[in-house]
Amino acid sequence: MLRRLHPEQPDAFAFTAANQQWAEAQITKYPEGRQASAVIPLLWRAQEQEGWLSRPAIESVADMLGMAYIRVLEVASFYFMFQLQPVGSVAHIQVCGTTSCMICGAEDLIAVCKDKIAAKPHVLSADGKLSWEEVECLGSCTNAPMAQIGKDYYEDLTAENFGKIIDDLVAGKVPTPGPQNGRYAAEPLSGLSSLTEYEAGKPKYNASVELASDLGDTVKRIDGTEVPILTPWLGKDGKAAATKTAPKPPKERATPKPAVKQAEEAKAKAETVGEEQPETLTDPRGGKADDLKLLKGVGPKLEETLNGLGFYHYDQIAGWTPEHVAWVDARLKFKGRIERDGWIEQAKSLASGQET
Repeated sequence: MLRRLHPEQPDAFAFTAANQQWAEAQITKYPEGRQASAVIPLLWRAQEQEGWLSRPAIESVADMLGMAYIRVLEVASFYFMFQLQPVGSVAHIQVCGTTSCMICGAEDLIAVCKDKIAAKPHVLSADGKLSWEEVECLGSCTNAPMAQIGKDYYEDLTAENFGKIIDDLVAGKVPTPGPQNGRYAAEPLSGLSSLTEYEAGKPKYNASVELASDLGDTVKRIDGTEVPILTPWLGKDGKAAATKTAPKPPKERATPKPAVKQAEEAKAKAETVGEEQPETLTDPRGGKADDLKLLKGVGPKLEETLNGLGFYHYDQIAGWTPEHVAWVDARLKFKGRIERDGWIEQAKSLASGQET
């Protein structure tokens, strides 16, 4: 399948307040300079919020992480978990079409999708509620044929019960995921032949289906209202959470390597430097601003932010002191990028007419 951005794009994207807080918390999992490691969870959260990944969403995530837009697009277009076109407002249905499912009737399920949703994959239904696609093996071969709807598996499907699931989704009902033929999980169709002593005390549904049913809305997308644990690796004060048992004496640490030691010293220095506002302008001199995008790590959105703070010219950035850097850092979404990407050194070169 060709992976391209959809020709029709929204004008802008912004995380909800709750999702923005969640995204910023995810970034704290990674050390300074490694925030790009959060790209997949942030893209996934954006998709959960909107249903699909638009170009503004991809660029917004790139700006948060200080990444070039093309790098984030490479991730989004590589993984099939990311949808690059609008999907149904209620659900996007992924029918497994690989060997086990195919020989057990996947073609019948695809025919149902073509009849009830749209003649071609990745096309919205007439009411905009559903969309579908055929995907590679989803790893539920014992319960073939099957489909993934939202986060959950619907297994042991037939054209009849699959059609009813689609009708229920359109009607606003919440179908119960899992096997649709009476099976509890993936046991033989003839019934259990071992571990029969556990049959009596088992829950109504198997573990994954039980969790989905307890949620009460198996096709619900994450929208930030779930009150997530934002930083389980930190306490409420942002410091390491206290342990219930007495901590073990710390092991003697090896001498840090030079690069690690320098990074630690730079971080400590940055934390002790006070803020001082640099000279700013209300408008560019002569009505013409320098192209700040020539600085490494600065894209259109970040250039707009810098302009909004009053920075239009290379010589302004070239003259920043550590106190100025601390002031600007505090007003950017991601601290540390100024020194990490060497803005001041680059700005000095550009201000003198050289290339970077």
